[in-house]
Amino acid sequence: MRVLVTGASGMLGREVARLLVRQGHDVVTFQRRPSGVDSATDFRGSVTDDHSVQEAVRGAEGIIHLAAKVSFTGRAGEFDEVNVEGTRRLLRFARAAGVRDVVFVSSPSVANSGAAIAGLGAEPADPEHAHGDYSRTKAKAELLALAADSPDLRVAAVRPHVIWGPGDTQLVERVLARAARRRLPLLDAGAALIDTTYVDNAASAIAAALFRMEHIHGRALVVTNGEPRPVGELLAGICAAGGVPAPSWAVPGKVARAAGAVVERVWTWAGRTAEPPMTRFLAEQLSTAHWFDQRETRELLDWTPEVTLDEGLARLAEYYGGADRTGARASGRGQDGGGS
Repeated sequence: MRVLVTGASGMLGREVARLLVRQGHDVVTFQRRPSGVDSATDFRGSVTDDHSVQEAVRGAEGIIHLAAKVSFTGRAGEFDEVNVEGTRRLLRFARAAGVRDVVFVSSPSVANSGAAIAGLGAEPADPEHAHGDYSRTKAKAELLALAADSPDLRVAAVRPHVIWGPGDTQLVERVLARAARRRLPLLDAGAALIDTTYVDNAASAIAAALFRMEHIHGRALVVTNGEPRPVGELLAGICAAGGVPAPSWAVPGKVARAAGAVVERVWTWAGRTAEPPMTRFLAEQLSTAHWFDQRETRELLDWTPEVTLDEGLARLAEYYGGADRTGARASGRGQDGGGS
């Protein structure tokens, strides 16, 4: 099958493209910089450009759409142009090109207004109540994508939750950098129960979705490892794997959420592009339970995760070599987006 993967220069997109190549598919990647995926055809461009998108979808039978602006900061218009209008543009040209199937890679944050989530499935995307421009625009884009589902163009949404793995700049590198500088607190003592998704599992679920469209088109599915852990335990595991001290000081969650809201406003007012030390959304993620019932997802995708949480942490430790990396992490390198 000829498959177009957008956003393949990020960690998750790259793993999806590599998996499809290993499965024997003809893979084309579409992003602004080289994907680094061997045996795939790289097509450089942006989802904000009509001509680039039209050329990228030409000849594709299936599309996995991961390209997105992923950040806690930035102008609202940038999120709308990439996440919403970019998706709209891709769907329009996909239909015109006769593409059969589209998997839109979304996020559970599209249906999260900040309340605890315990054992739910994929609730409807709600851009009006989603927190932050990323979640708001991904919610709008998911609604656009699912509304485009038809017998001629089958569309499904997959929402992998808190993706991480070796080389991850969205979660792992930030945790290690802040922990190394003693700037990573435990909110509400790190007791909130959360689920996450090891990157290999997220990639295999997304690939499975493309070939299960008969069963899932028109729907959204949340994907996780299905192994909820207290957030403090997860952070300690990541820190141990990276060779930095685990967080040892605590802040009340409500204080962090209030502070995050203030920091967001200050960052926006100042026009700063670096990621802020705390945002309301991040504080919610670290202090509120969010885990999902995976039974329907696994049944519909005919899929189960192959890498357990503990195996993933062992792979992370192998990646970092088990060395003390306190000094190396102090620089806070690796802040560019790399996942969804």
